Amino acid sequence: MTKSKKTVQPAVGIIGGSGLYHIEGLEQVREVRLRTPFGAPSDAVVVGVLGGMGVAFLSRHGRGHRINPSSINYRANLYALKSLGVRQVISISAVGSMKEAIQPGHVVLPDQFIDLTKRRISTFFDEGIVAHVGFAEPVCSSLADVLEEAGRSLGATLHRGGTYVCMEGPQFSTKAESRLYRQWGVDVIGMTNMPEAKLAREAELCYATMALATDYDCWHETEEAVTVGAILATLHRNVALAKDLLKAAVPKLAPDRACSCRQALATALVTAPDQMSASAKRRLNLLIAPYVRTRKGKR
Repeated sequence: MTKSKKTVQPAVGIIGGSGLYHIEGLEQVREVRLRTPFGAPSDAVVVGVLGGMGVAFLSRHGRGHRINPSSINYRANLYALKSLGVRQVISISAVGSMKEAIQPGHVVLPDQFIDLTKRRISTFFDEGIVAHVGFAEPVCSSLADVLEEAGRSLGATLHRGGTYVCMEGPQFSTKAESRLYRQWGVDVIGMTNMPEAKLAREAELCYATMALATDYDCWHETEEAVTVGAILATLHRNVALAKDLLKAAVPKLAPDRACSCRQALATALVTAPDQMSASAKRRLNLLIAPYVRTRKGKR
């Protein structure tokens, strides 16, 4: 990575999952350590230029993989990216395959989620302001289109669409659970995309997941049960592909593209502005400013 003091305005956020802790090829690099109204994000945000596009990279688990899925401060992560000017978020996630056709090493671009998490705060709007965003289509299809095109151009084995079931973890599934999820028709299983995708929608950020299949969970009768060692072996191969795919996709993203994701709060705020406390407005100003006026000089 080359370093420069030049300020870069990132439009694309990349959240790196297991195994992806940095991106080669970034130029004009700087690290930004942020505090948000929701605490500190997982790590410093690395801001730079990739293929002519300003990007902000954040390691979801922290460099060195220090934070387990249940302990990630998802709100701080998404808020930090939003505060830097990010408009689109690409989430890189290691997943288990729940279908024979999705083999370890394949890439999946899911378009639906099932949230089975139990311990995580899943909204920015929990104190003083209520909002109900639409989430029927949780993935930005336009962003996924670009990822698909990039993956196909690289010859990756890629599956477009499908359901990602997000479990709490950090333990892997029992066989009974794994078989149940297969009965539901899910495609992949992971531990990190919820509430990440929900918070991205509340922050009016376009969001898409690049899910990297590492194993068959524990349902597959002819494969060994999932282990960390087996996952890491496949993961290292997947990470190289993910980096190439990002290099191909990011330059093709249009940061100023109109998208319904970016007006998610327009009809979602329920609390009347005159009933919103000053402290709640200050805490959420970054998100609600387009829709709620504050007194001049008061933020």
